[in-house]
Amino acid sequence: MNTATLQFIARFKDENPLKLALKSDKFPDVDMRFALRQIAGRQSIKEKLPTWYASEGILYPEHLPLEQCSSEATARYKAQLVQGNSLIDLTGGLGVDCYFLSRNFVQTTYVERQADLCAIAKENFKVLDASIAVCCDDAVHFLETNCPQSDVIFIDPARRDCGGSKVVSLADCEPNLVELLPLLFTAAPIVLAKLSPMLDVSATIANLQYVKELHCVSVDNECKELLVLMERGFKGEPRIKCTNITKKGIEQFDFLLSEEKTAEPNMTDEVGRYLYEPNASILKAGAFKLLTHAYDVCKLHINSHLYTSNKWISTFSGRQFEIVRQFEFGKREIEELRQAVSGKCNLTVRNFPVSVDALRKKLRLKEGGDAYVFATTIGARKVLLLCRKVKVEE
Repeated sequence: MNTATLQFIARFKDENPLKLALKSDKFPDVDMRFALRQIAGRQSIKEKLPTWYASEGILYPEHLPLEQCSSEATARYKAQLVQGNSLIDLTGGLGVDCYFLSRNFVQTTYVERQADLCAIAKENFKVLDASIAVCCDDAVHFLETNCPQSDVIFIDPARRDCGGSKVVSLADCEPNLVELLPLLFTAAPIVLAKLSPMLDVSATIANLQYVKELHCVSVDNECKELLVLMERGFKGEPRIKCTNITKKGIEQFDFLLSEEKTAEPNMTDEVGRYLYEPNASILKAGAFKLLTHAYDVCKLHINSHLYTSNKWISTFSGRQFEIVRQFEFGKREIEELRQAVSGKCNLTVRNFPVSVDALRKKLRLKEGGDAYVFATTIGARKVLLLCRKVKVEE
């Protein structure tokens, strides 16, 4: 990378890369392809990786590794889960998880089979003042031939096949975590795995060994990943930890699957003053019945996963609304609803025979505004609940 290219990147780092590409003839000494990749890469991770964005000299790869890497928020969360003397990250990628995990270890080794990513990670670790050894190798080959004993191994199996298509099954990921576990546990007593949020929680636990904790991690109410913490020899029941990282803080709810299975939920056919929708992590984990006891709320229907109370539960892990009015699902009531929201609302469907798109078309309502409408089933009735978000000062 020559001086002209460095100066170009520094000068135009906030400019539109597409417009810059049209001016390439004016900068013959600039490695334009490299420069544009750096400018576009930095701009794309502004919200996702603020530490990378704020650090001068960070190198960026092609788009796919940037898309696939963990966000800084989830990487920081992982760093709270493990600590010790030595860590090995077997699937280093861009190095985001490795960097934040390394803060809790004396020695950290980054392993990645793609040479270009290794070179980028090595340079970025220097920029970030992180003492991390970089090894260019395949995860399985490293384990079989070159792997020292370690306190913790972190692994994020690739969720794309040879053709680049996304896969969901554990067995289809690469490397195959299920087959690799015996080898992993010969190298470390603790394994932390990052897995697809599409995986079934119960099936994942059944397919793996020594699962101590399973974390469903969401960011701003979008489930991003499952984290499975496995400890060699662990024989107890895994604890399910539901985490939603928001701009206002972290929502957390922990439970055991056996507790959820035997719980008797508080049910009601009467809508109270407030309506609650669990966050994405809780919905993913399936803690539907236990919520009624943890937060003193009632479930509106066994299949709806909406809850109600007459008293505001400010600590509820999820969205909280005040119910303004309840409408039956009839022609006259639909027209009254349209007038009440001035033709615009945020629409959600829960346990309702019509999809969001079809219902929006039937209601003739645009998306947006301050009104929230939940279409759901209460008892045998199909209803539309007009709500507004609860204000904190209440």
